[in-house]
Amino acid sequence: MKDFLRINDFSLEELRGILALAREQKPAARAHTLAHSHPNRQLACVFAKPSLRTRVSFEIAIRQLGGNSLFITDKEIGMGTRESVKDVAKVLSRFVDGIMIRWFDQGEVDELAEHATVPVINGLTDLLHPCQVMADIMTVEEHLGSIDDKNVVMVGDGNNLANSWLNAASVFPFNFTLTCPAGYEPDEAILAAAEAAGASFRITNDPAEGVDGAHVIYSDAFYSMGQEEEAVKRRQDFAPFRLTNDLLAGADKDHIVLHCLPAHRGEEITDEVIDGPHSVVYDEAENRMHAQRAIIATFMK
Repeated sequence: MKDFLRINDFSLEELRGILALAREQKPAARAHTLAHSHPNRQLACVFAKPSLRTRVSFEIAIRQLGGNSLFITDKEIGMGTRESVKDVAKVLSRFVDGIMIRWFDQGEVDELAEHATVPVINGLTDLLHPCQVMADIMTVEEHLGSIDDKNVVMVGDGNNLANSWLNAASVFPFNFTLTCPAGYEPDEAILAAAEAAGASFRITNDPAEGVDGAHVIYSDAFYSMGQEEEAVKRRQDFAPFRLTNDLLAGADKDHIVLHCLPAHRGEEITDEVIDGPHSVVYDEAENRMHAQRAIIATFMK
């Protein structure tokens, strides 16, 4: 294992190993007693998109392992514009022990990993968000015991999160439903790969039908960075997909609600839901750090 780019690049045993390490490390990290297993390791954190959770969680995670982080923006490296992706990969590999990248183009992240000689971790692209979904699975299992055979329902856009949930459903034995407006389905190649892998999933345009019997209900913003010009149309198209108590009435009585944040309160999710008794969004946010620290520890030797 060299890079962490897609969840379905790995076996169930390998992914379970990462999650087991995250659970093992979490109490010690909270108590500030976690052993420094990676002293003097340097993690380059490359950002084309800003983020509260991604930056803070990765920077703290590497420090908890005894290493250091370096914050780099796209303006500084000009990857793919001022300098080729290959050259950036080769040069950074001489300076650091690992690269975390939060970027737009998945193809450029794949190219970076191809030419880098150090591990590359996909912190987010327009296509995928694997670290978030690993933290989400960790959160589900903390609250529901196991994700196995659970009904995981995402209400909203067939975006990078939906794509990574499909990748996860290709490995983990849970049932995934995306309920979205027509025309907002996930990436066709990822859908085809999930079907070929035997993943249990479905897509419906009826939010009430989608959440019926759900154990996990997932929400995300109706539009992301780079989609601001589509915001008015998306608000109209996604209005029936807002998480409200009425919509969630058909879910399993012990369901949990996830949201990767930031949330547009009142838009894709109401205050009564995100602040309600079924919400575990802050546990989910914290687990970004724990899941990603386990990924760093696994891949950065």
